[in-house]
Amino acid sequence: MKRFTGSGDYVASKELMNAVNVAIALEKPLLIKGEPGTGKTMLAEAIADALQMNLIIWGIKSTTKAQEGLYVYDTVQRLYDSQFAEGDVSDIKRYIKLGKLGEAFTSQEQVVLLIDEIDKADLEFPNDLLWELDKMEFYINETKETVKTKHRPIVIITSNAEKELPDAFLRRCIFHYIEFPDREKMEDIIKVHYGEIEKKLAAVAMNAFYAIRGMRQIQKKPSTSELLDWIQALRISGVDVKKIEEQIPYIGVLLKKNQDIDTVREYRRGM
Repeated sequence: MKRFTGSGDYVASKELMNAVNVAIALEKPLLIKGEPGTGKTMLAEAIADALQMNLIIWGIKSTTKAQEGLYVYDTVQRLYDSQFAEGDVSDIKRYIKLGKLGEAFTSQEQVVLLIDEIDKADLEFPNDLLWELDKMEFYINETKETVKTKHRPIVIITSNAEKELPDAFLRRCIFHYIEFPDREKMEDIIKVHYGEIEKKLAAVAMNAFYAIRGMRQIQKKPSTSELLDWIQALRISGVDVKKIEEQIPYIGVLLKKNQDIDTVREYRRGM
């Protein structure tokens, strides 16, 4: 049985690795929740890399329908071909376009399937996938065929907890919540991305970062990915470390709301 033991580009806790391996062993989807920017999407990339599998990503939007992940019947192309005598329009299979779920089911090798930000879709979306994710098959009405998975994919589902998911869906998943990294874990994450970064720079940047996250007035707290971007901006600019402590340069990399920026600046002026 394949086991995930982490990857060189992703810092995973023991609990997270256990959750991944339990999901693989039980052949159930792994539902990952956590704040935006805590590495939920990158987890699927790390699993695919570590297990040497292809990664298929199905990014969910507010308008996404479950059917799109299975297949789409291209009636427009068939009508066009019938009008201009392009090929055999009686062969309906030519006009069945597999979605991301369909691609994962029909792959000749086991793949990692990422269903990214499932909570962006409407409330019925998860329920519409119950059968397919449970039985790993779906029916194509137009051709009267059942598509069954050749190699059951490792399914990773991410959610930013913007809305509650149905109980029937949750029962079919293994669940793990990625806690926001503490300072020690954050140091490991920074080292993975930037190697032997100047310790003083990393320490001062983290001090400012966690101080901002600890402010109650902040509406959108900066995430791990925003901290990494900010450190890179500081490194490239060669800004003096003392200036970081006093002014929070390039604050727009960390904070994305005017009110939050004003709050931090007012707090700094009052120090």
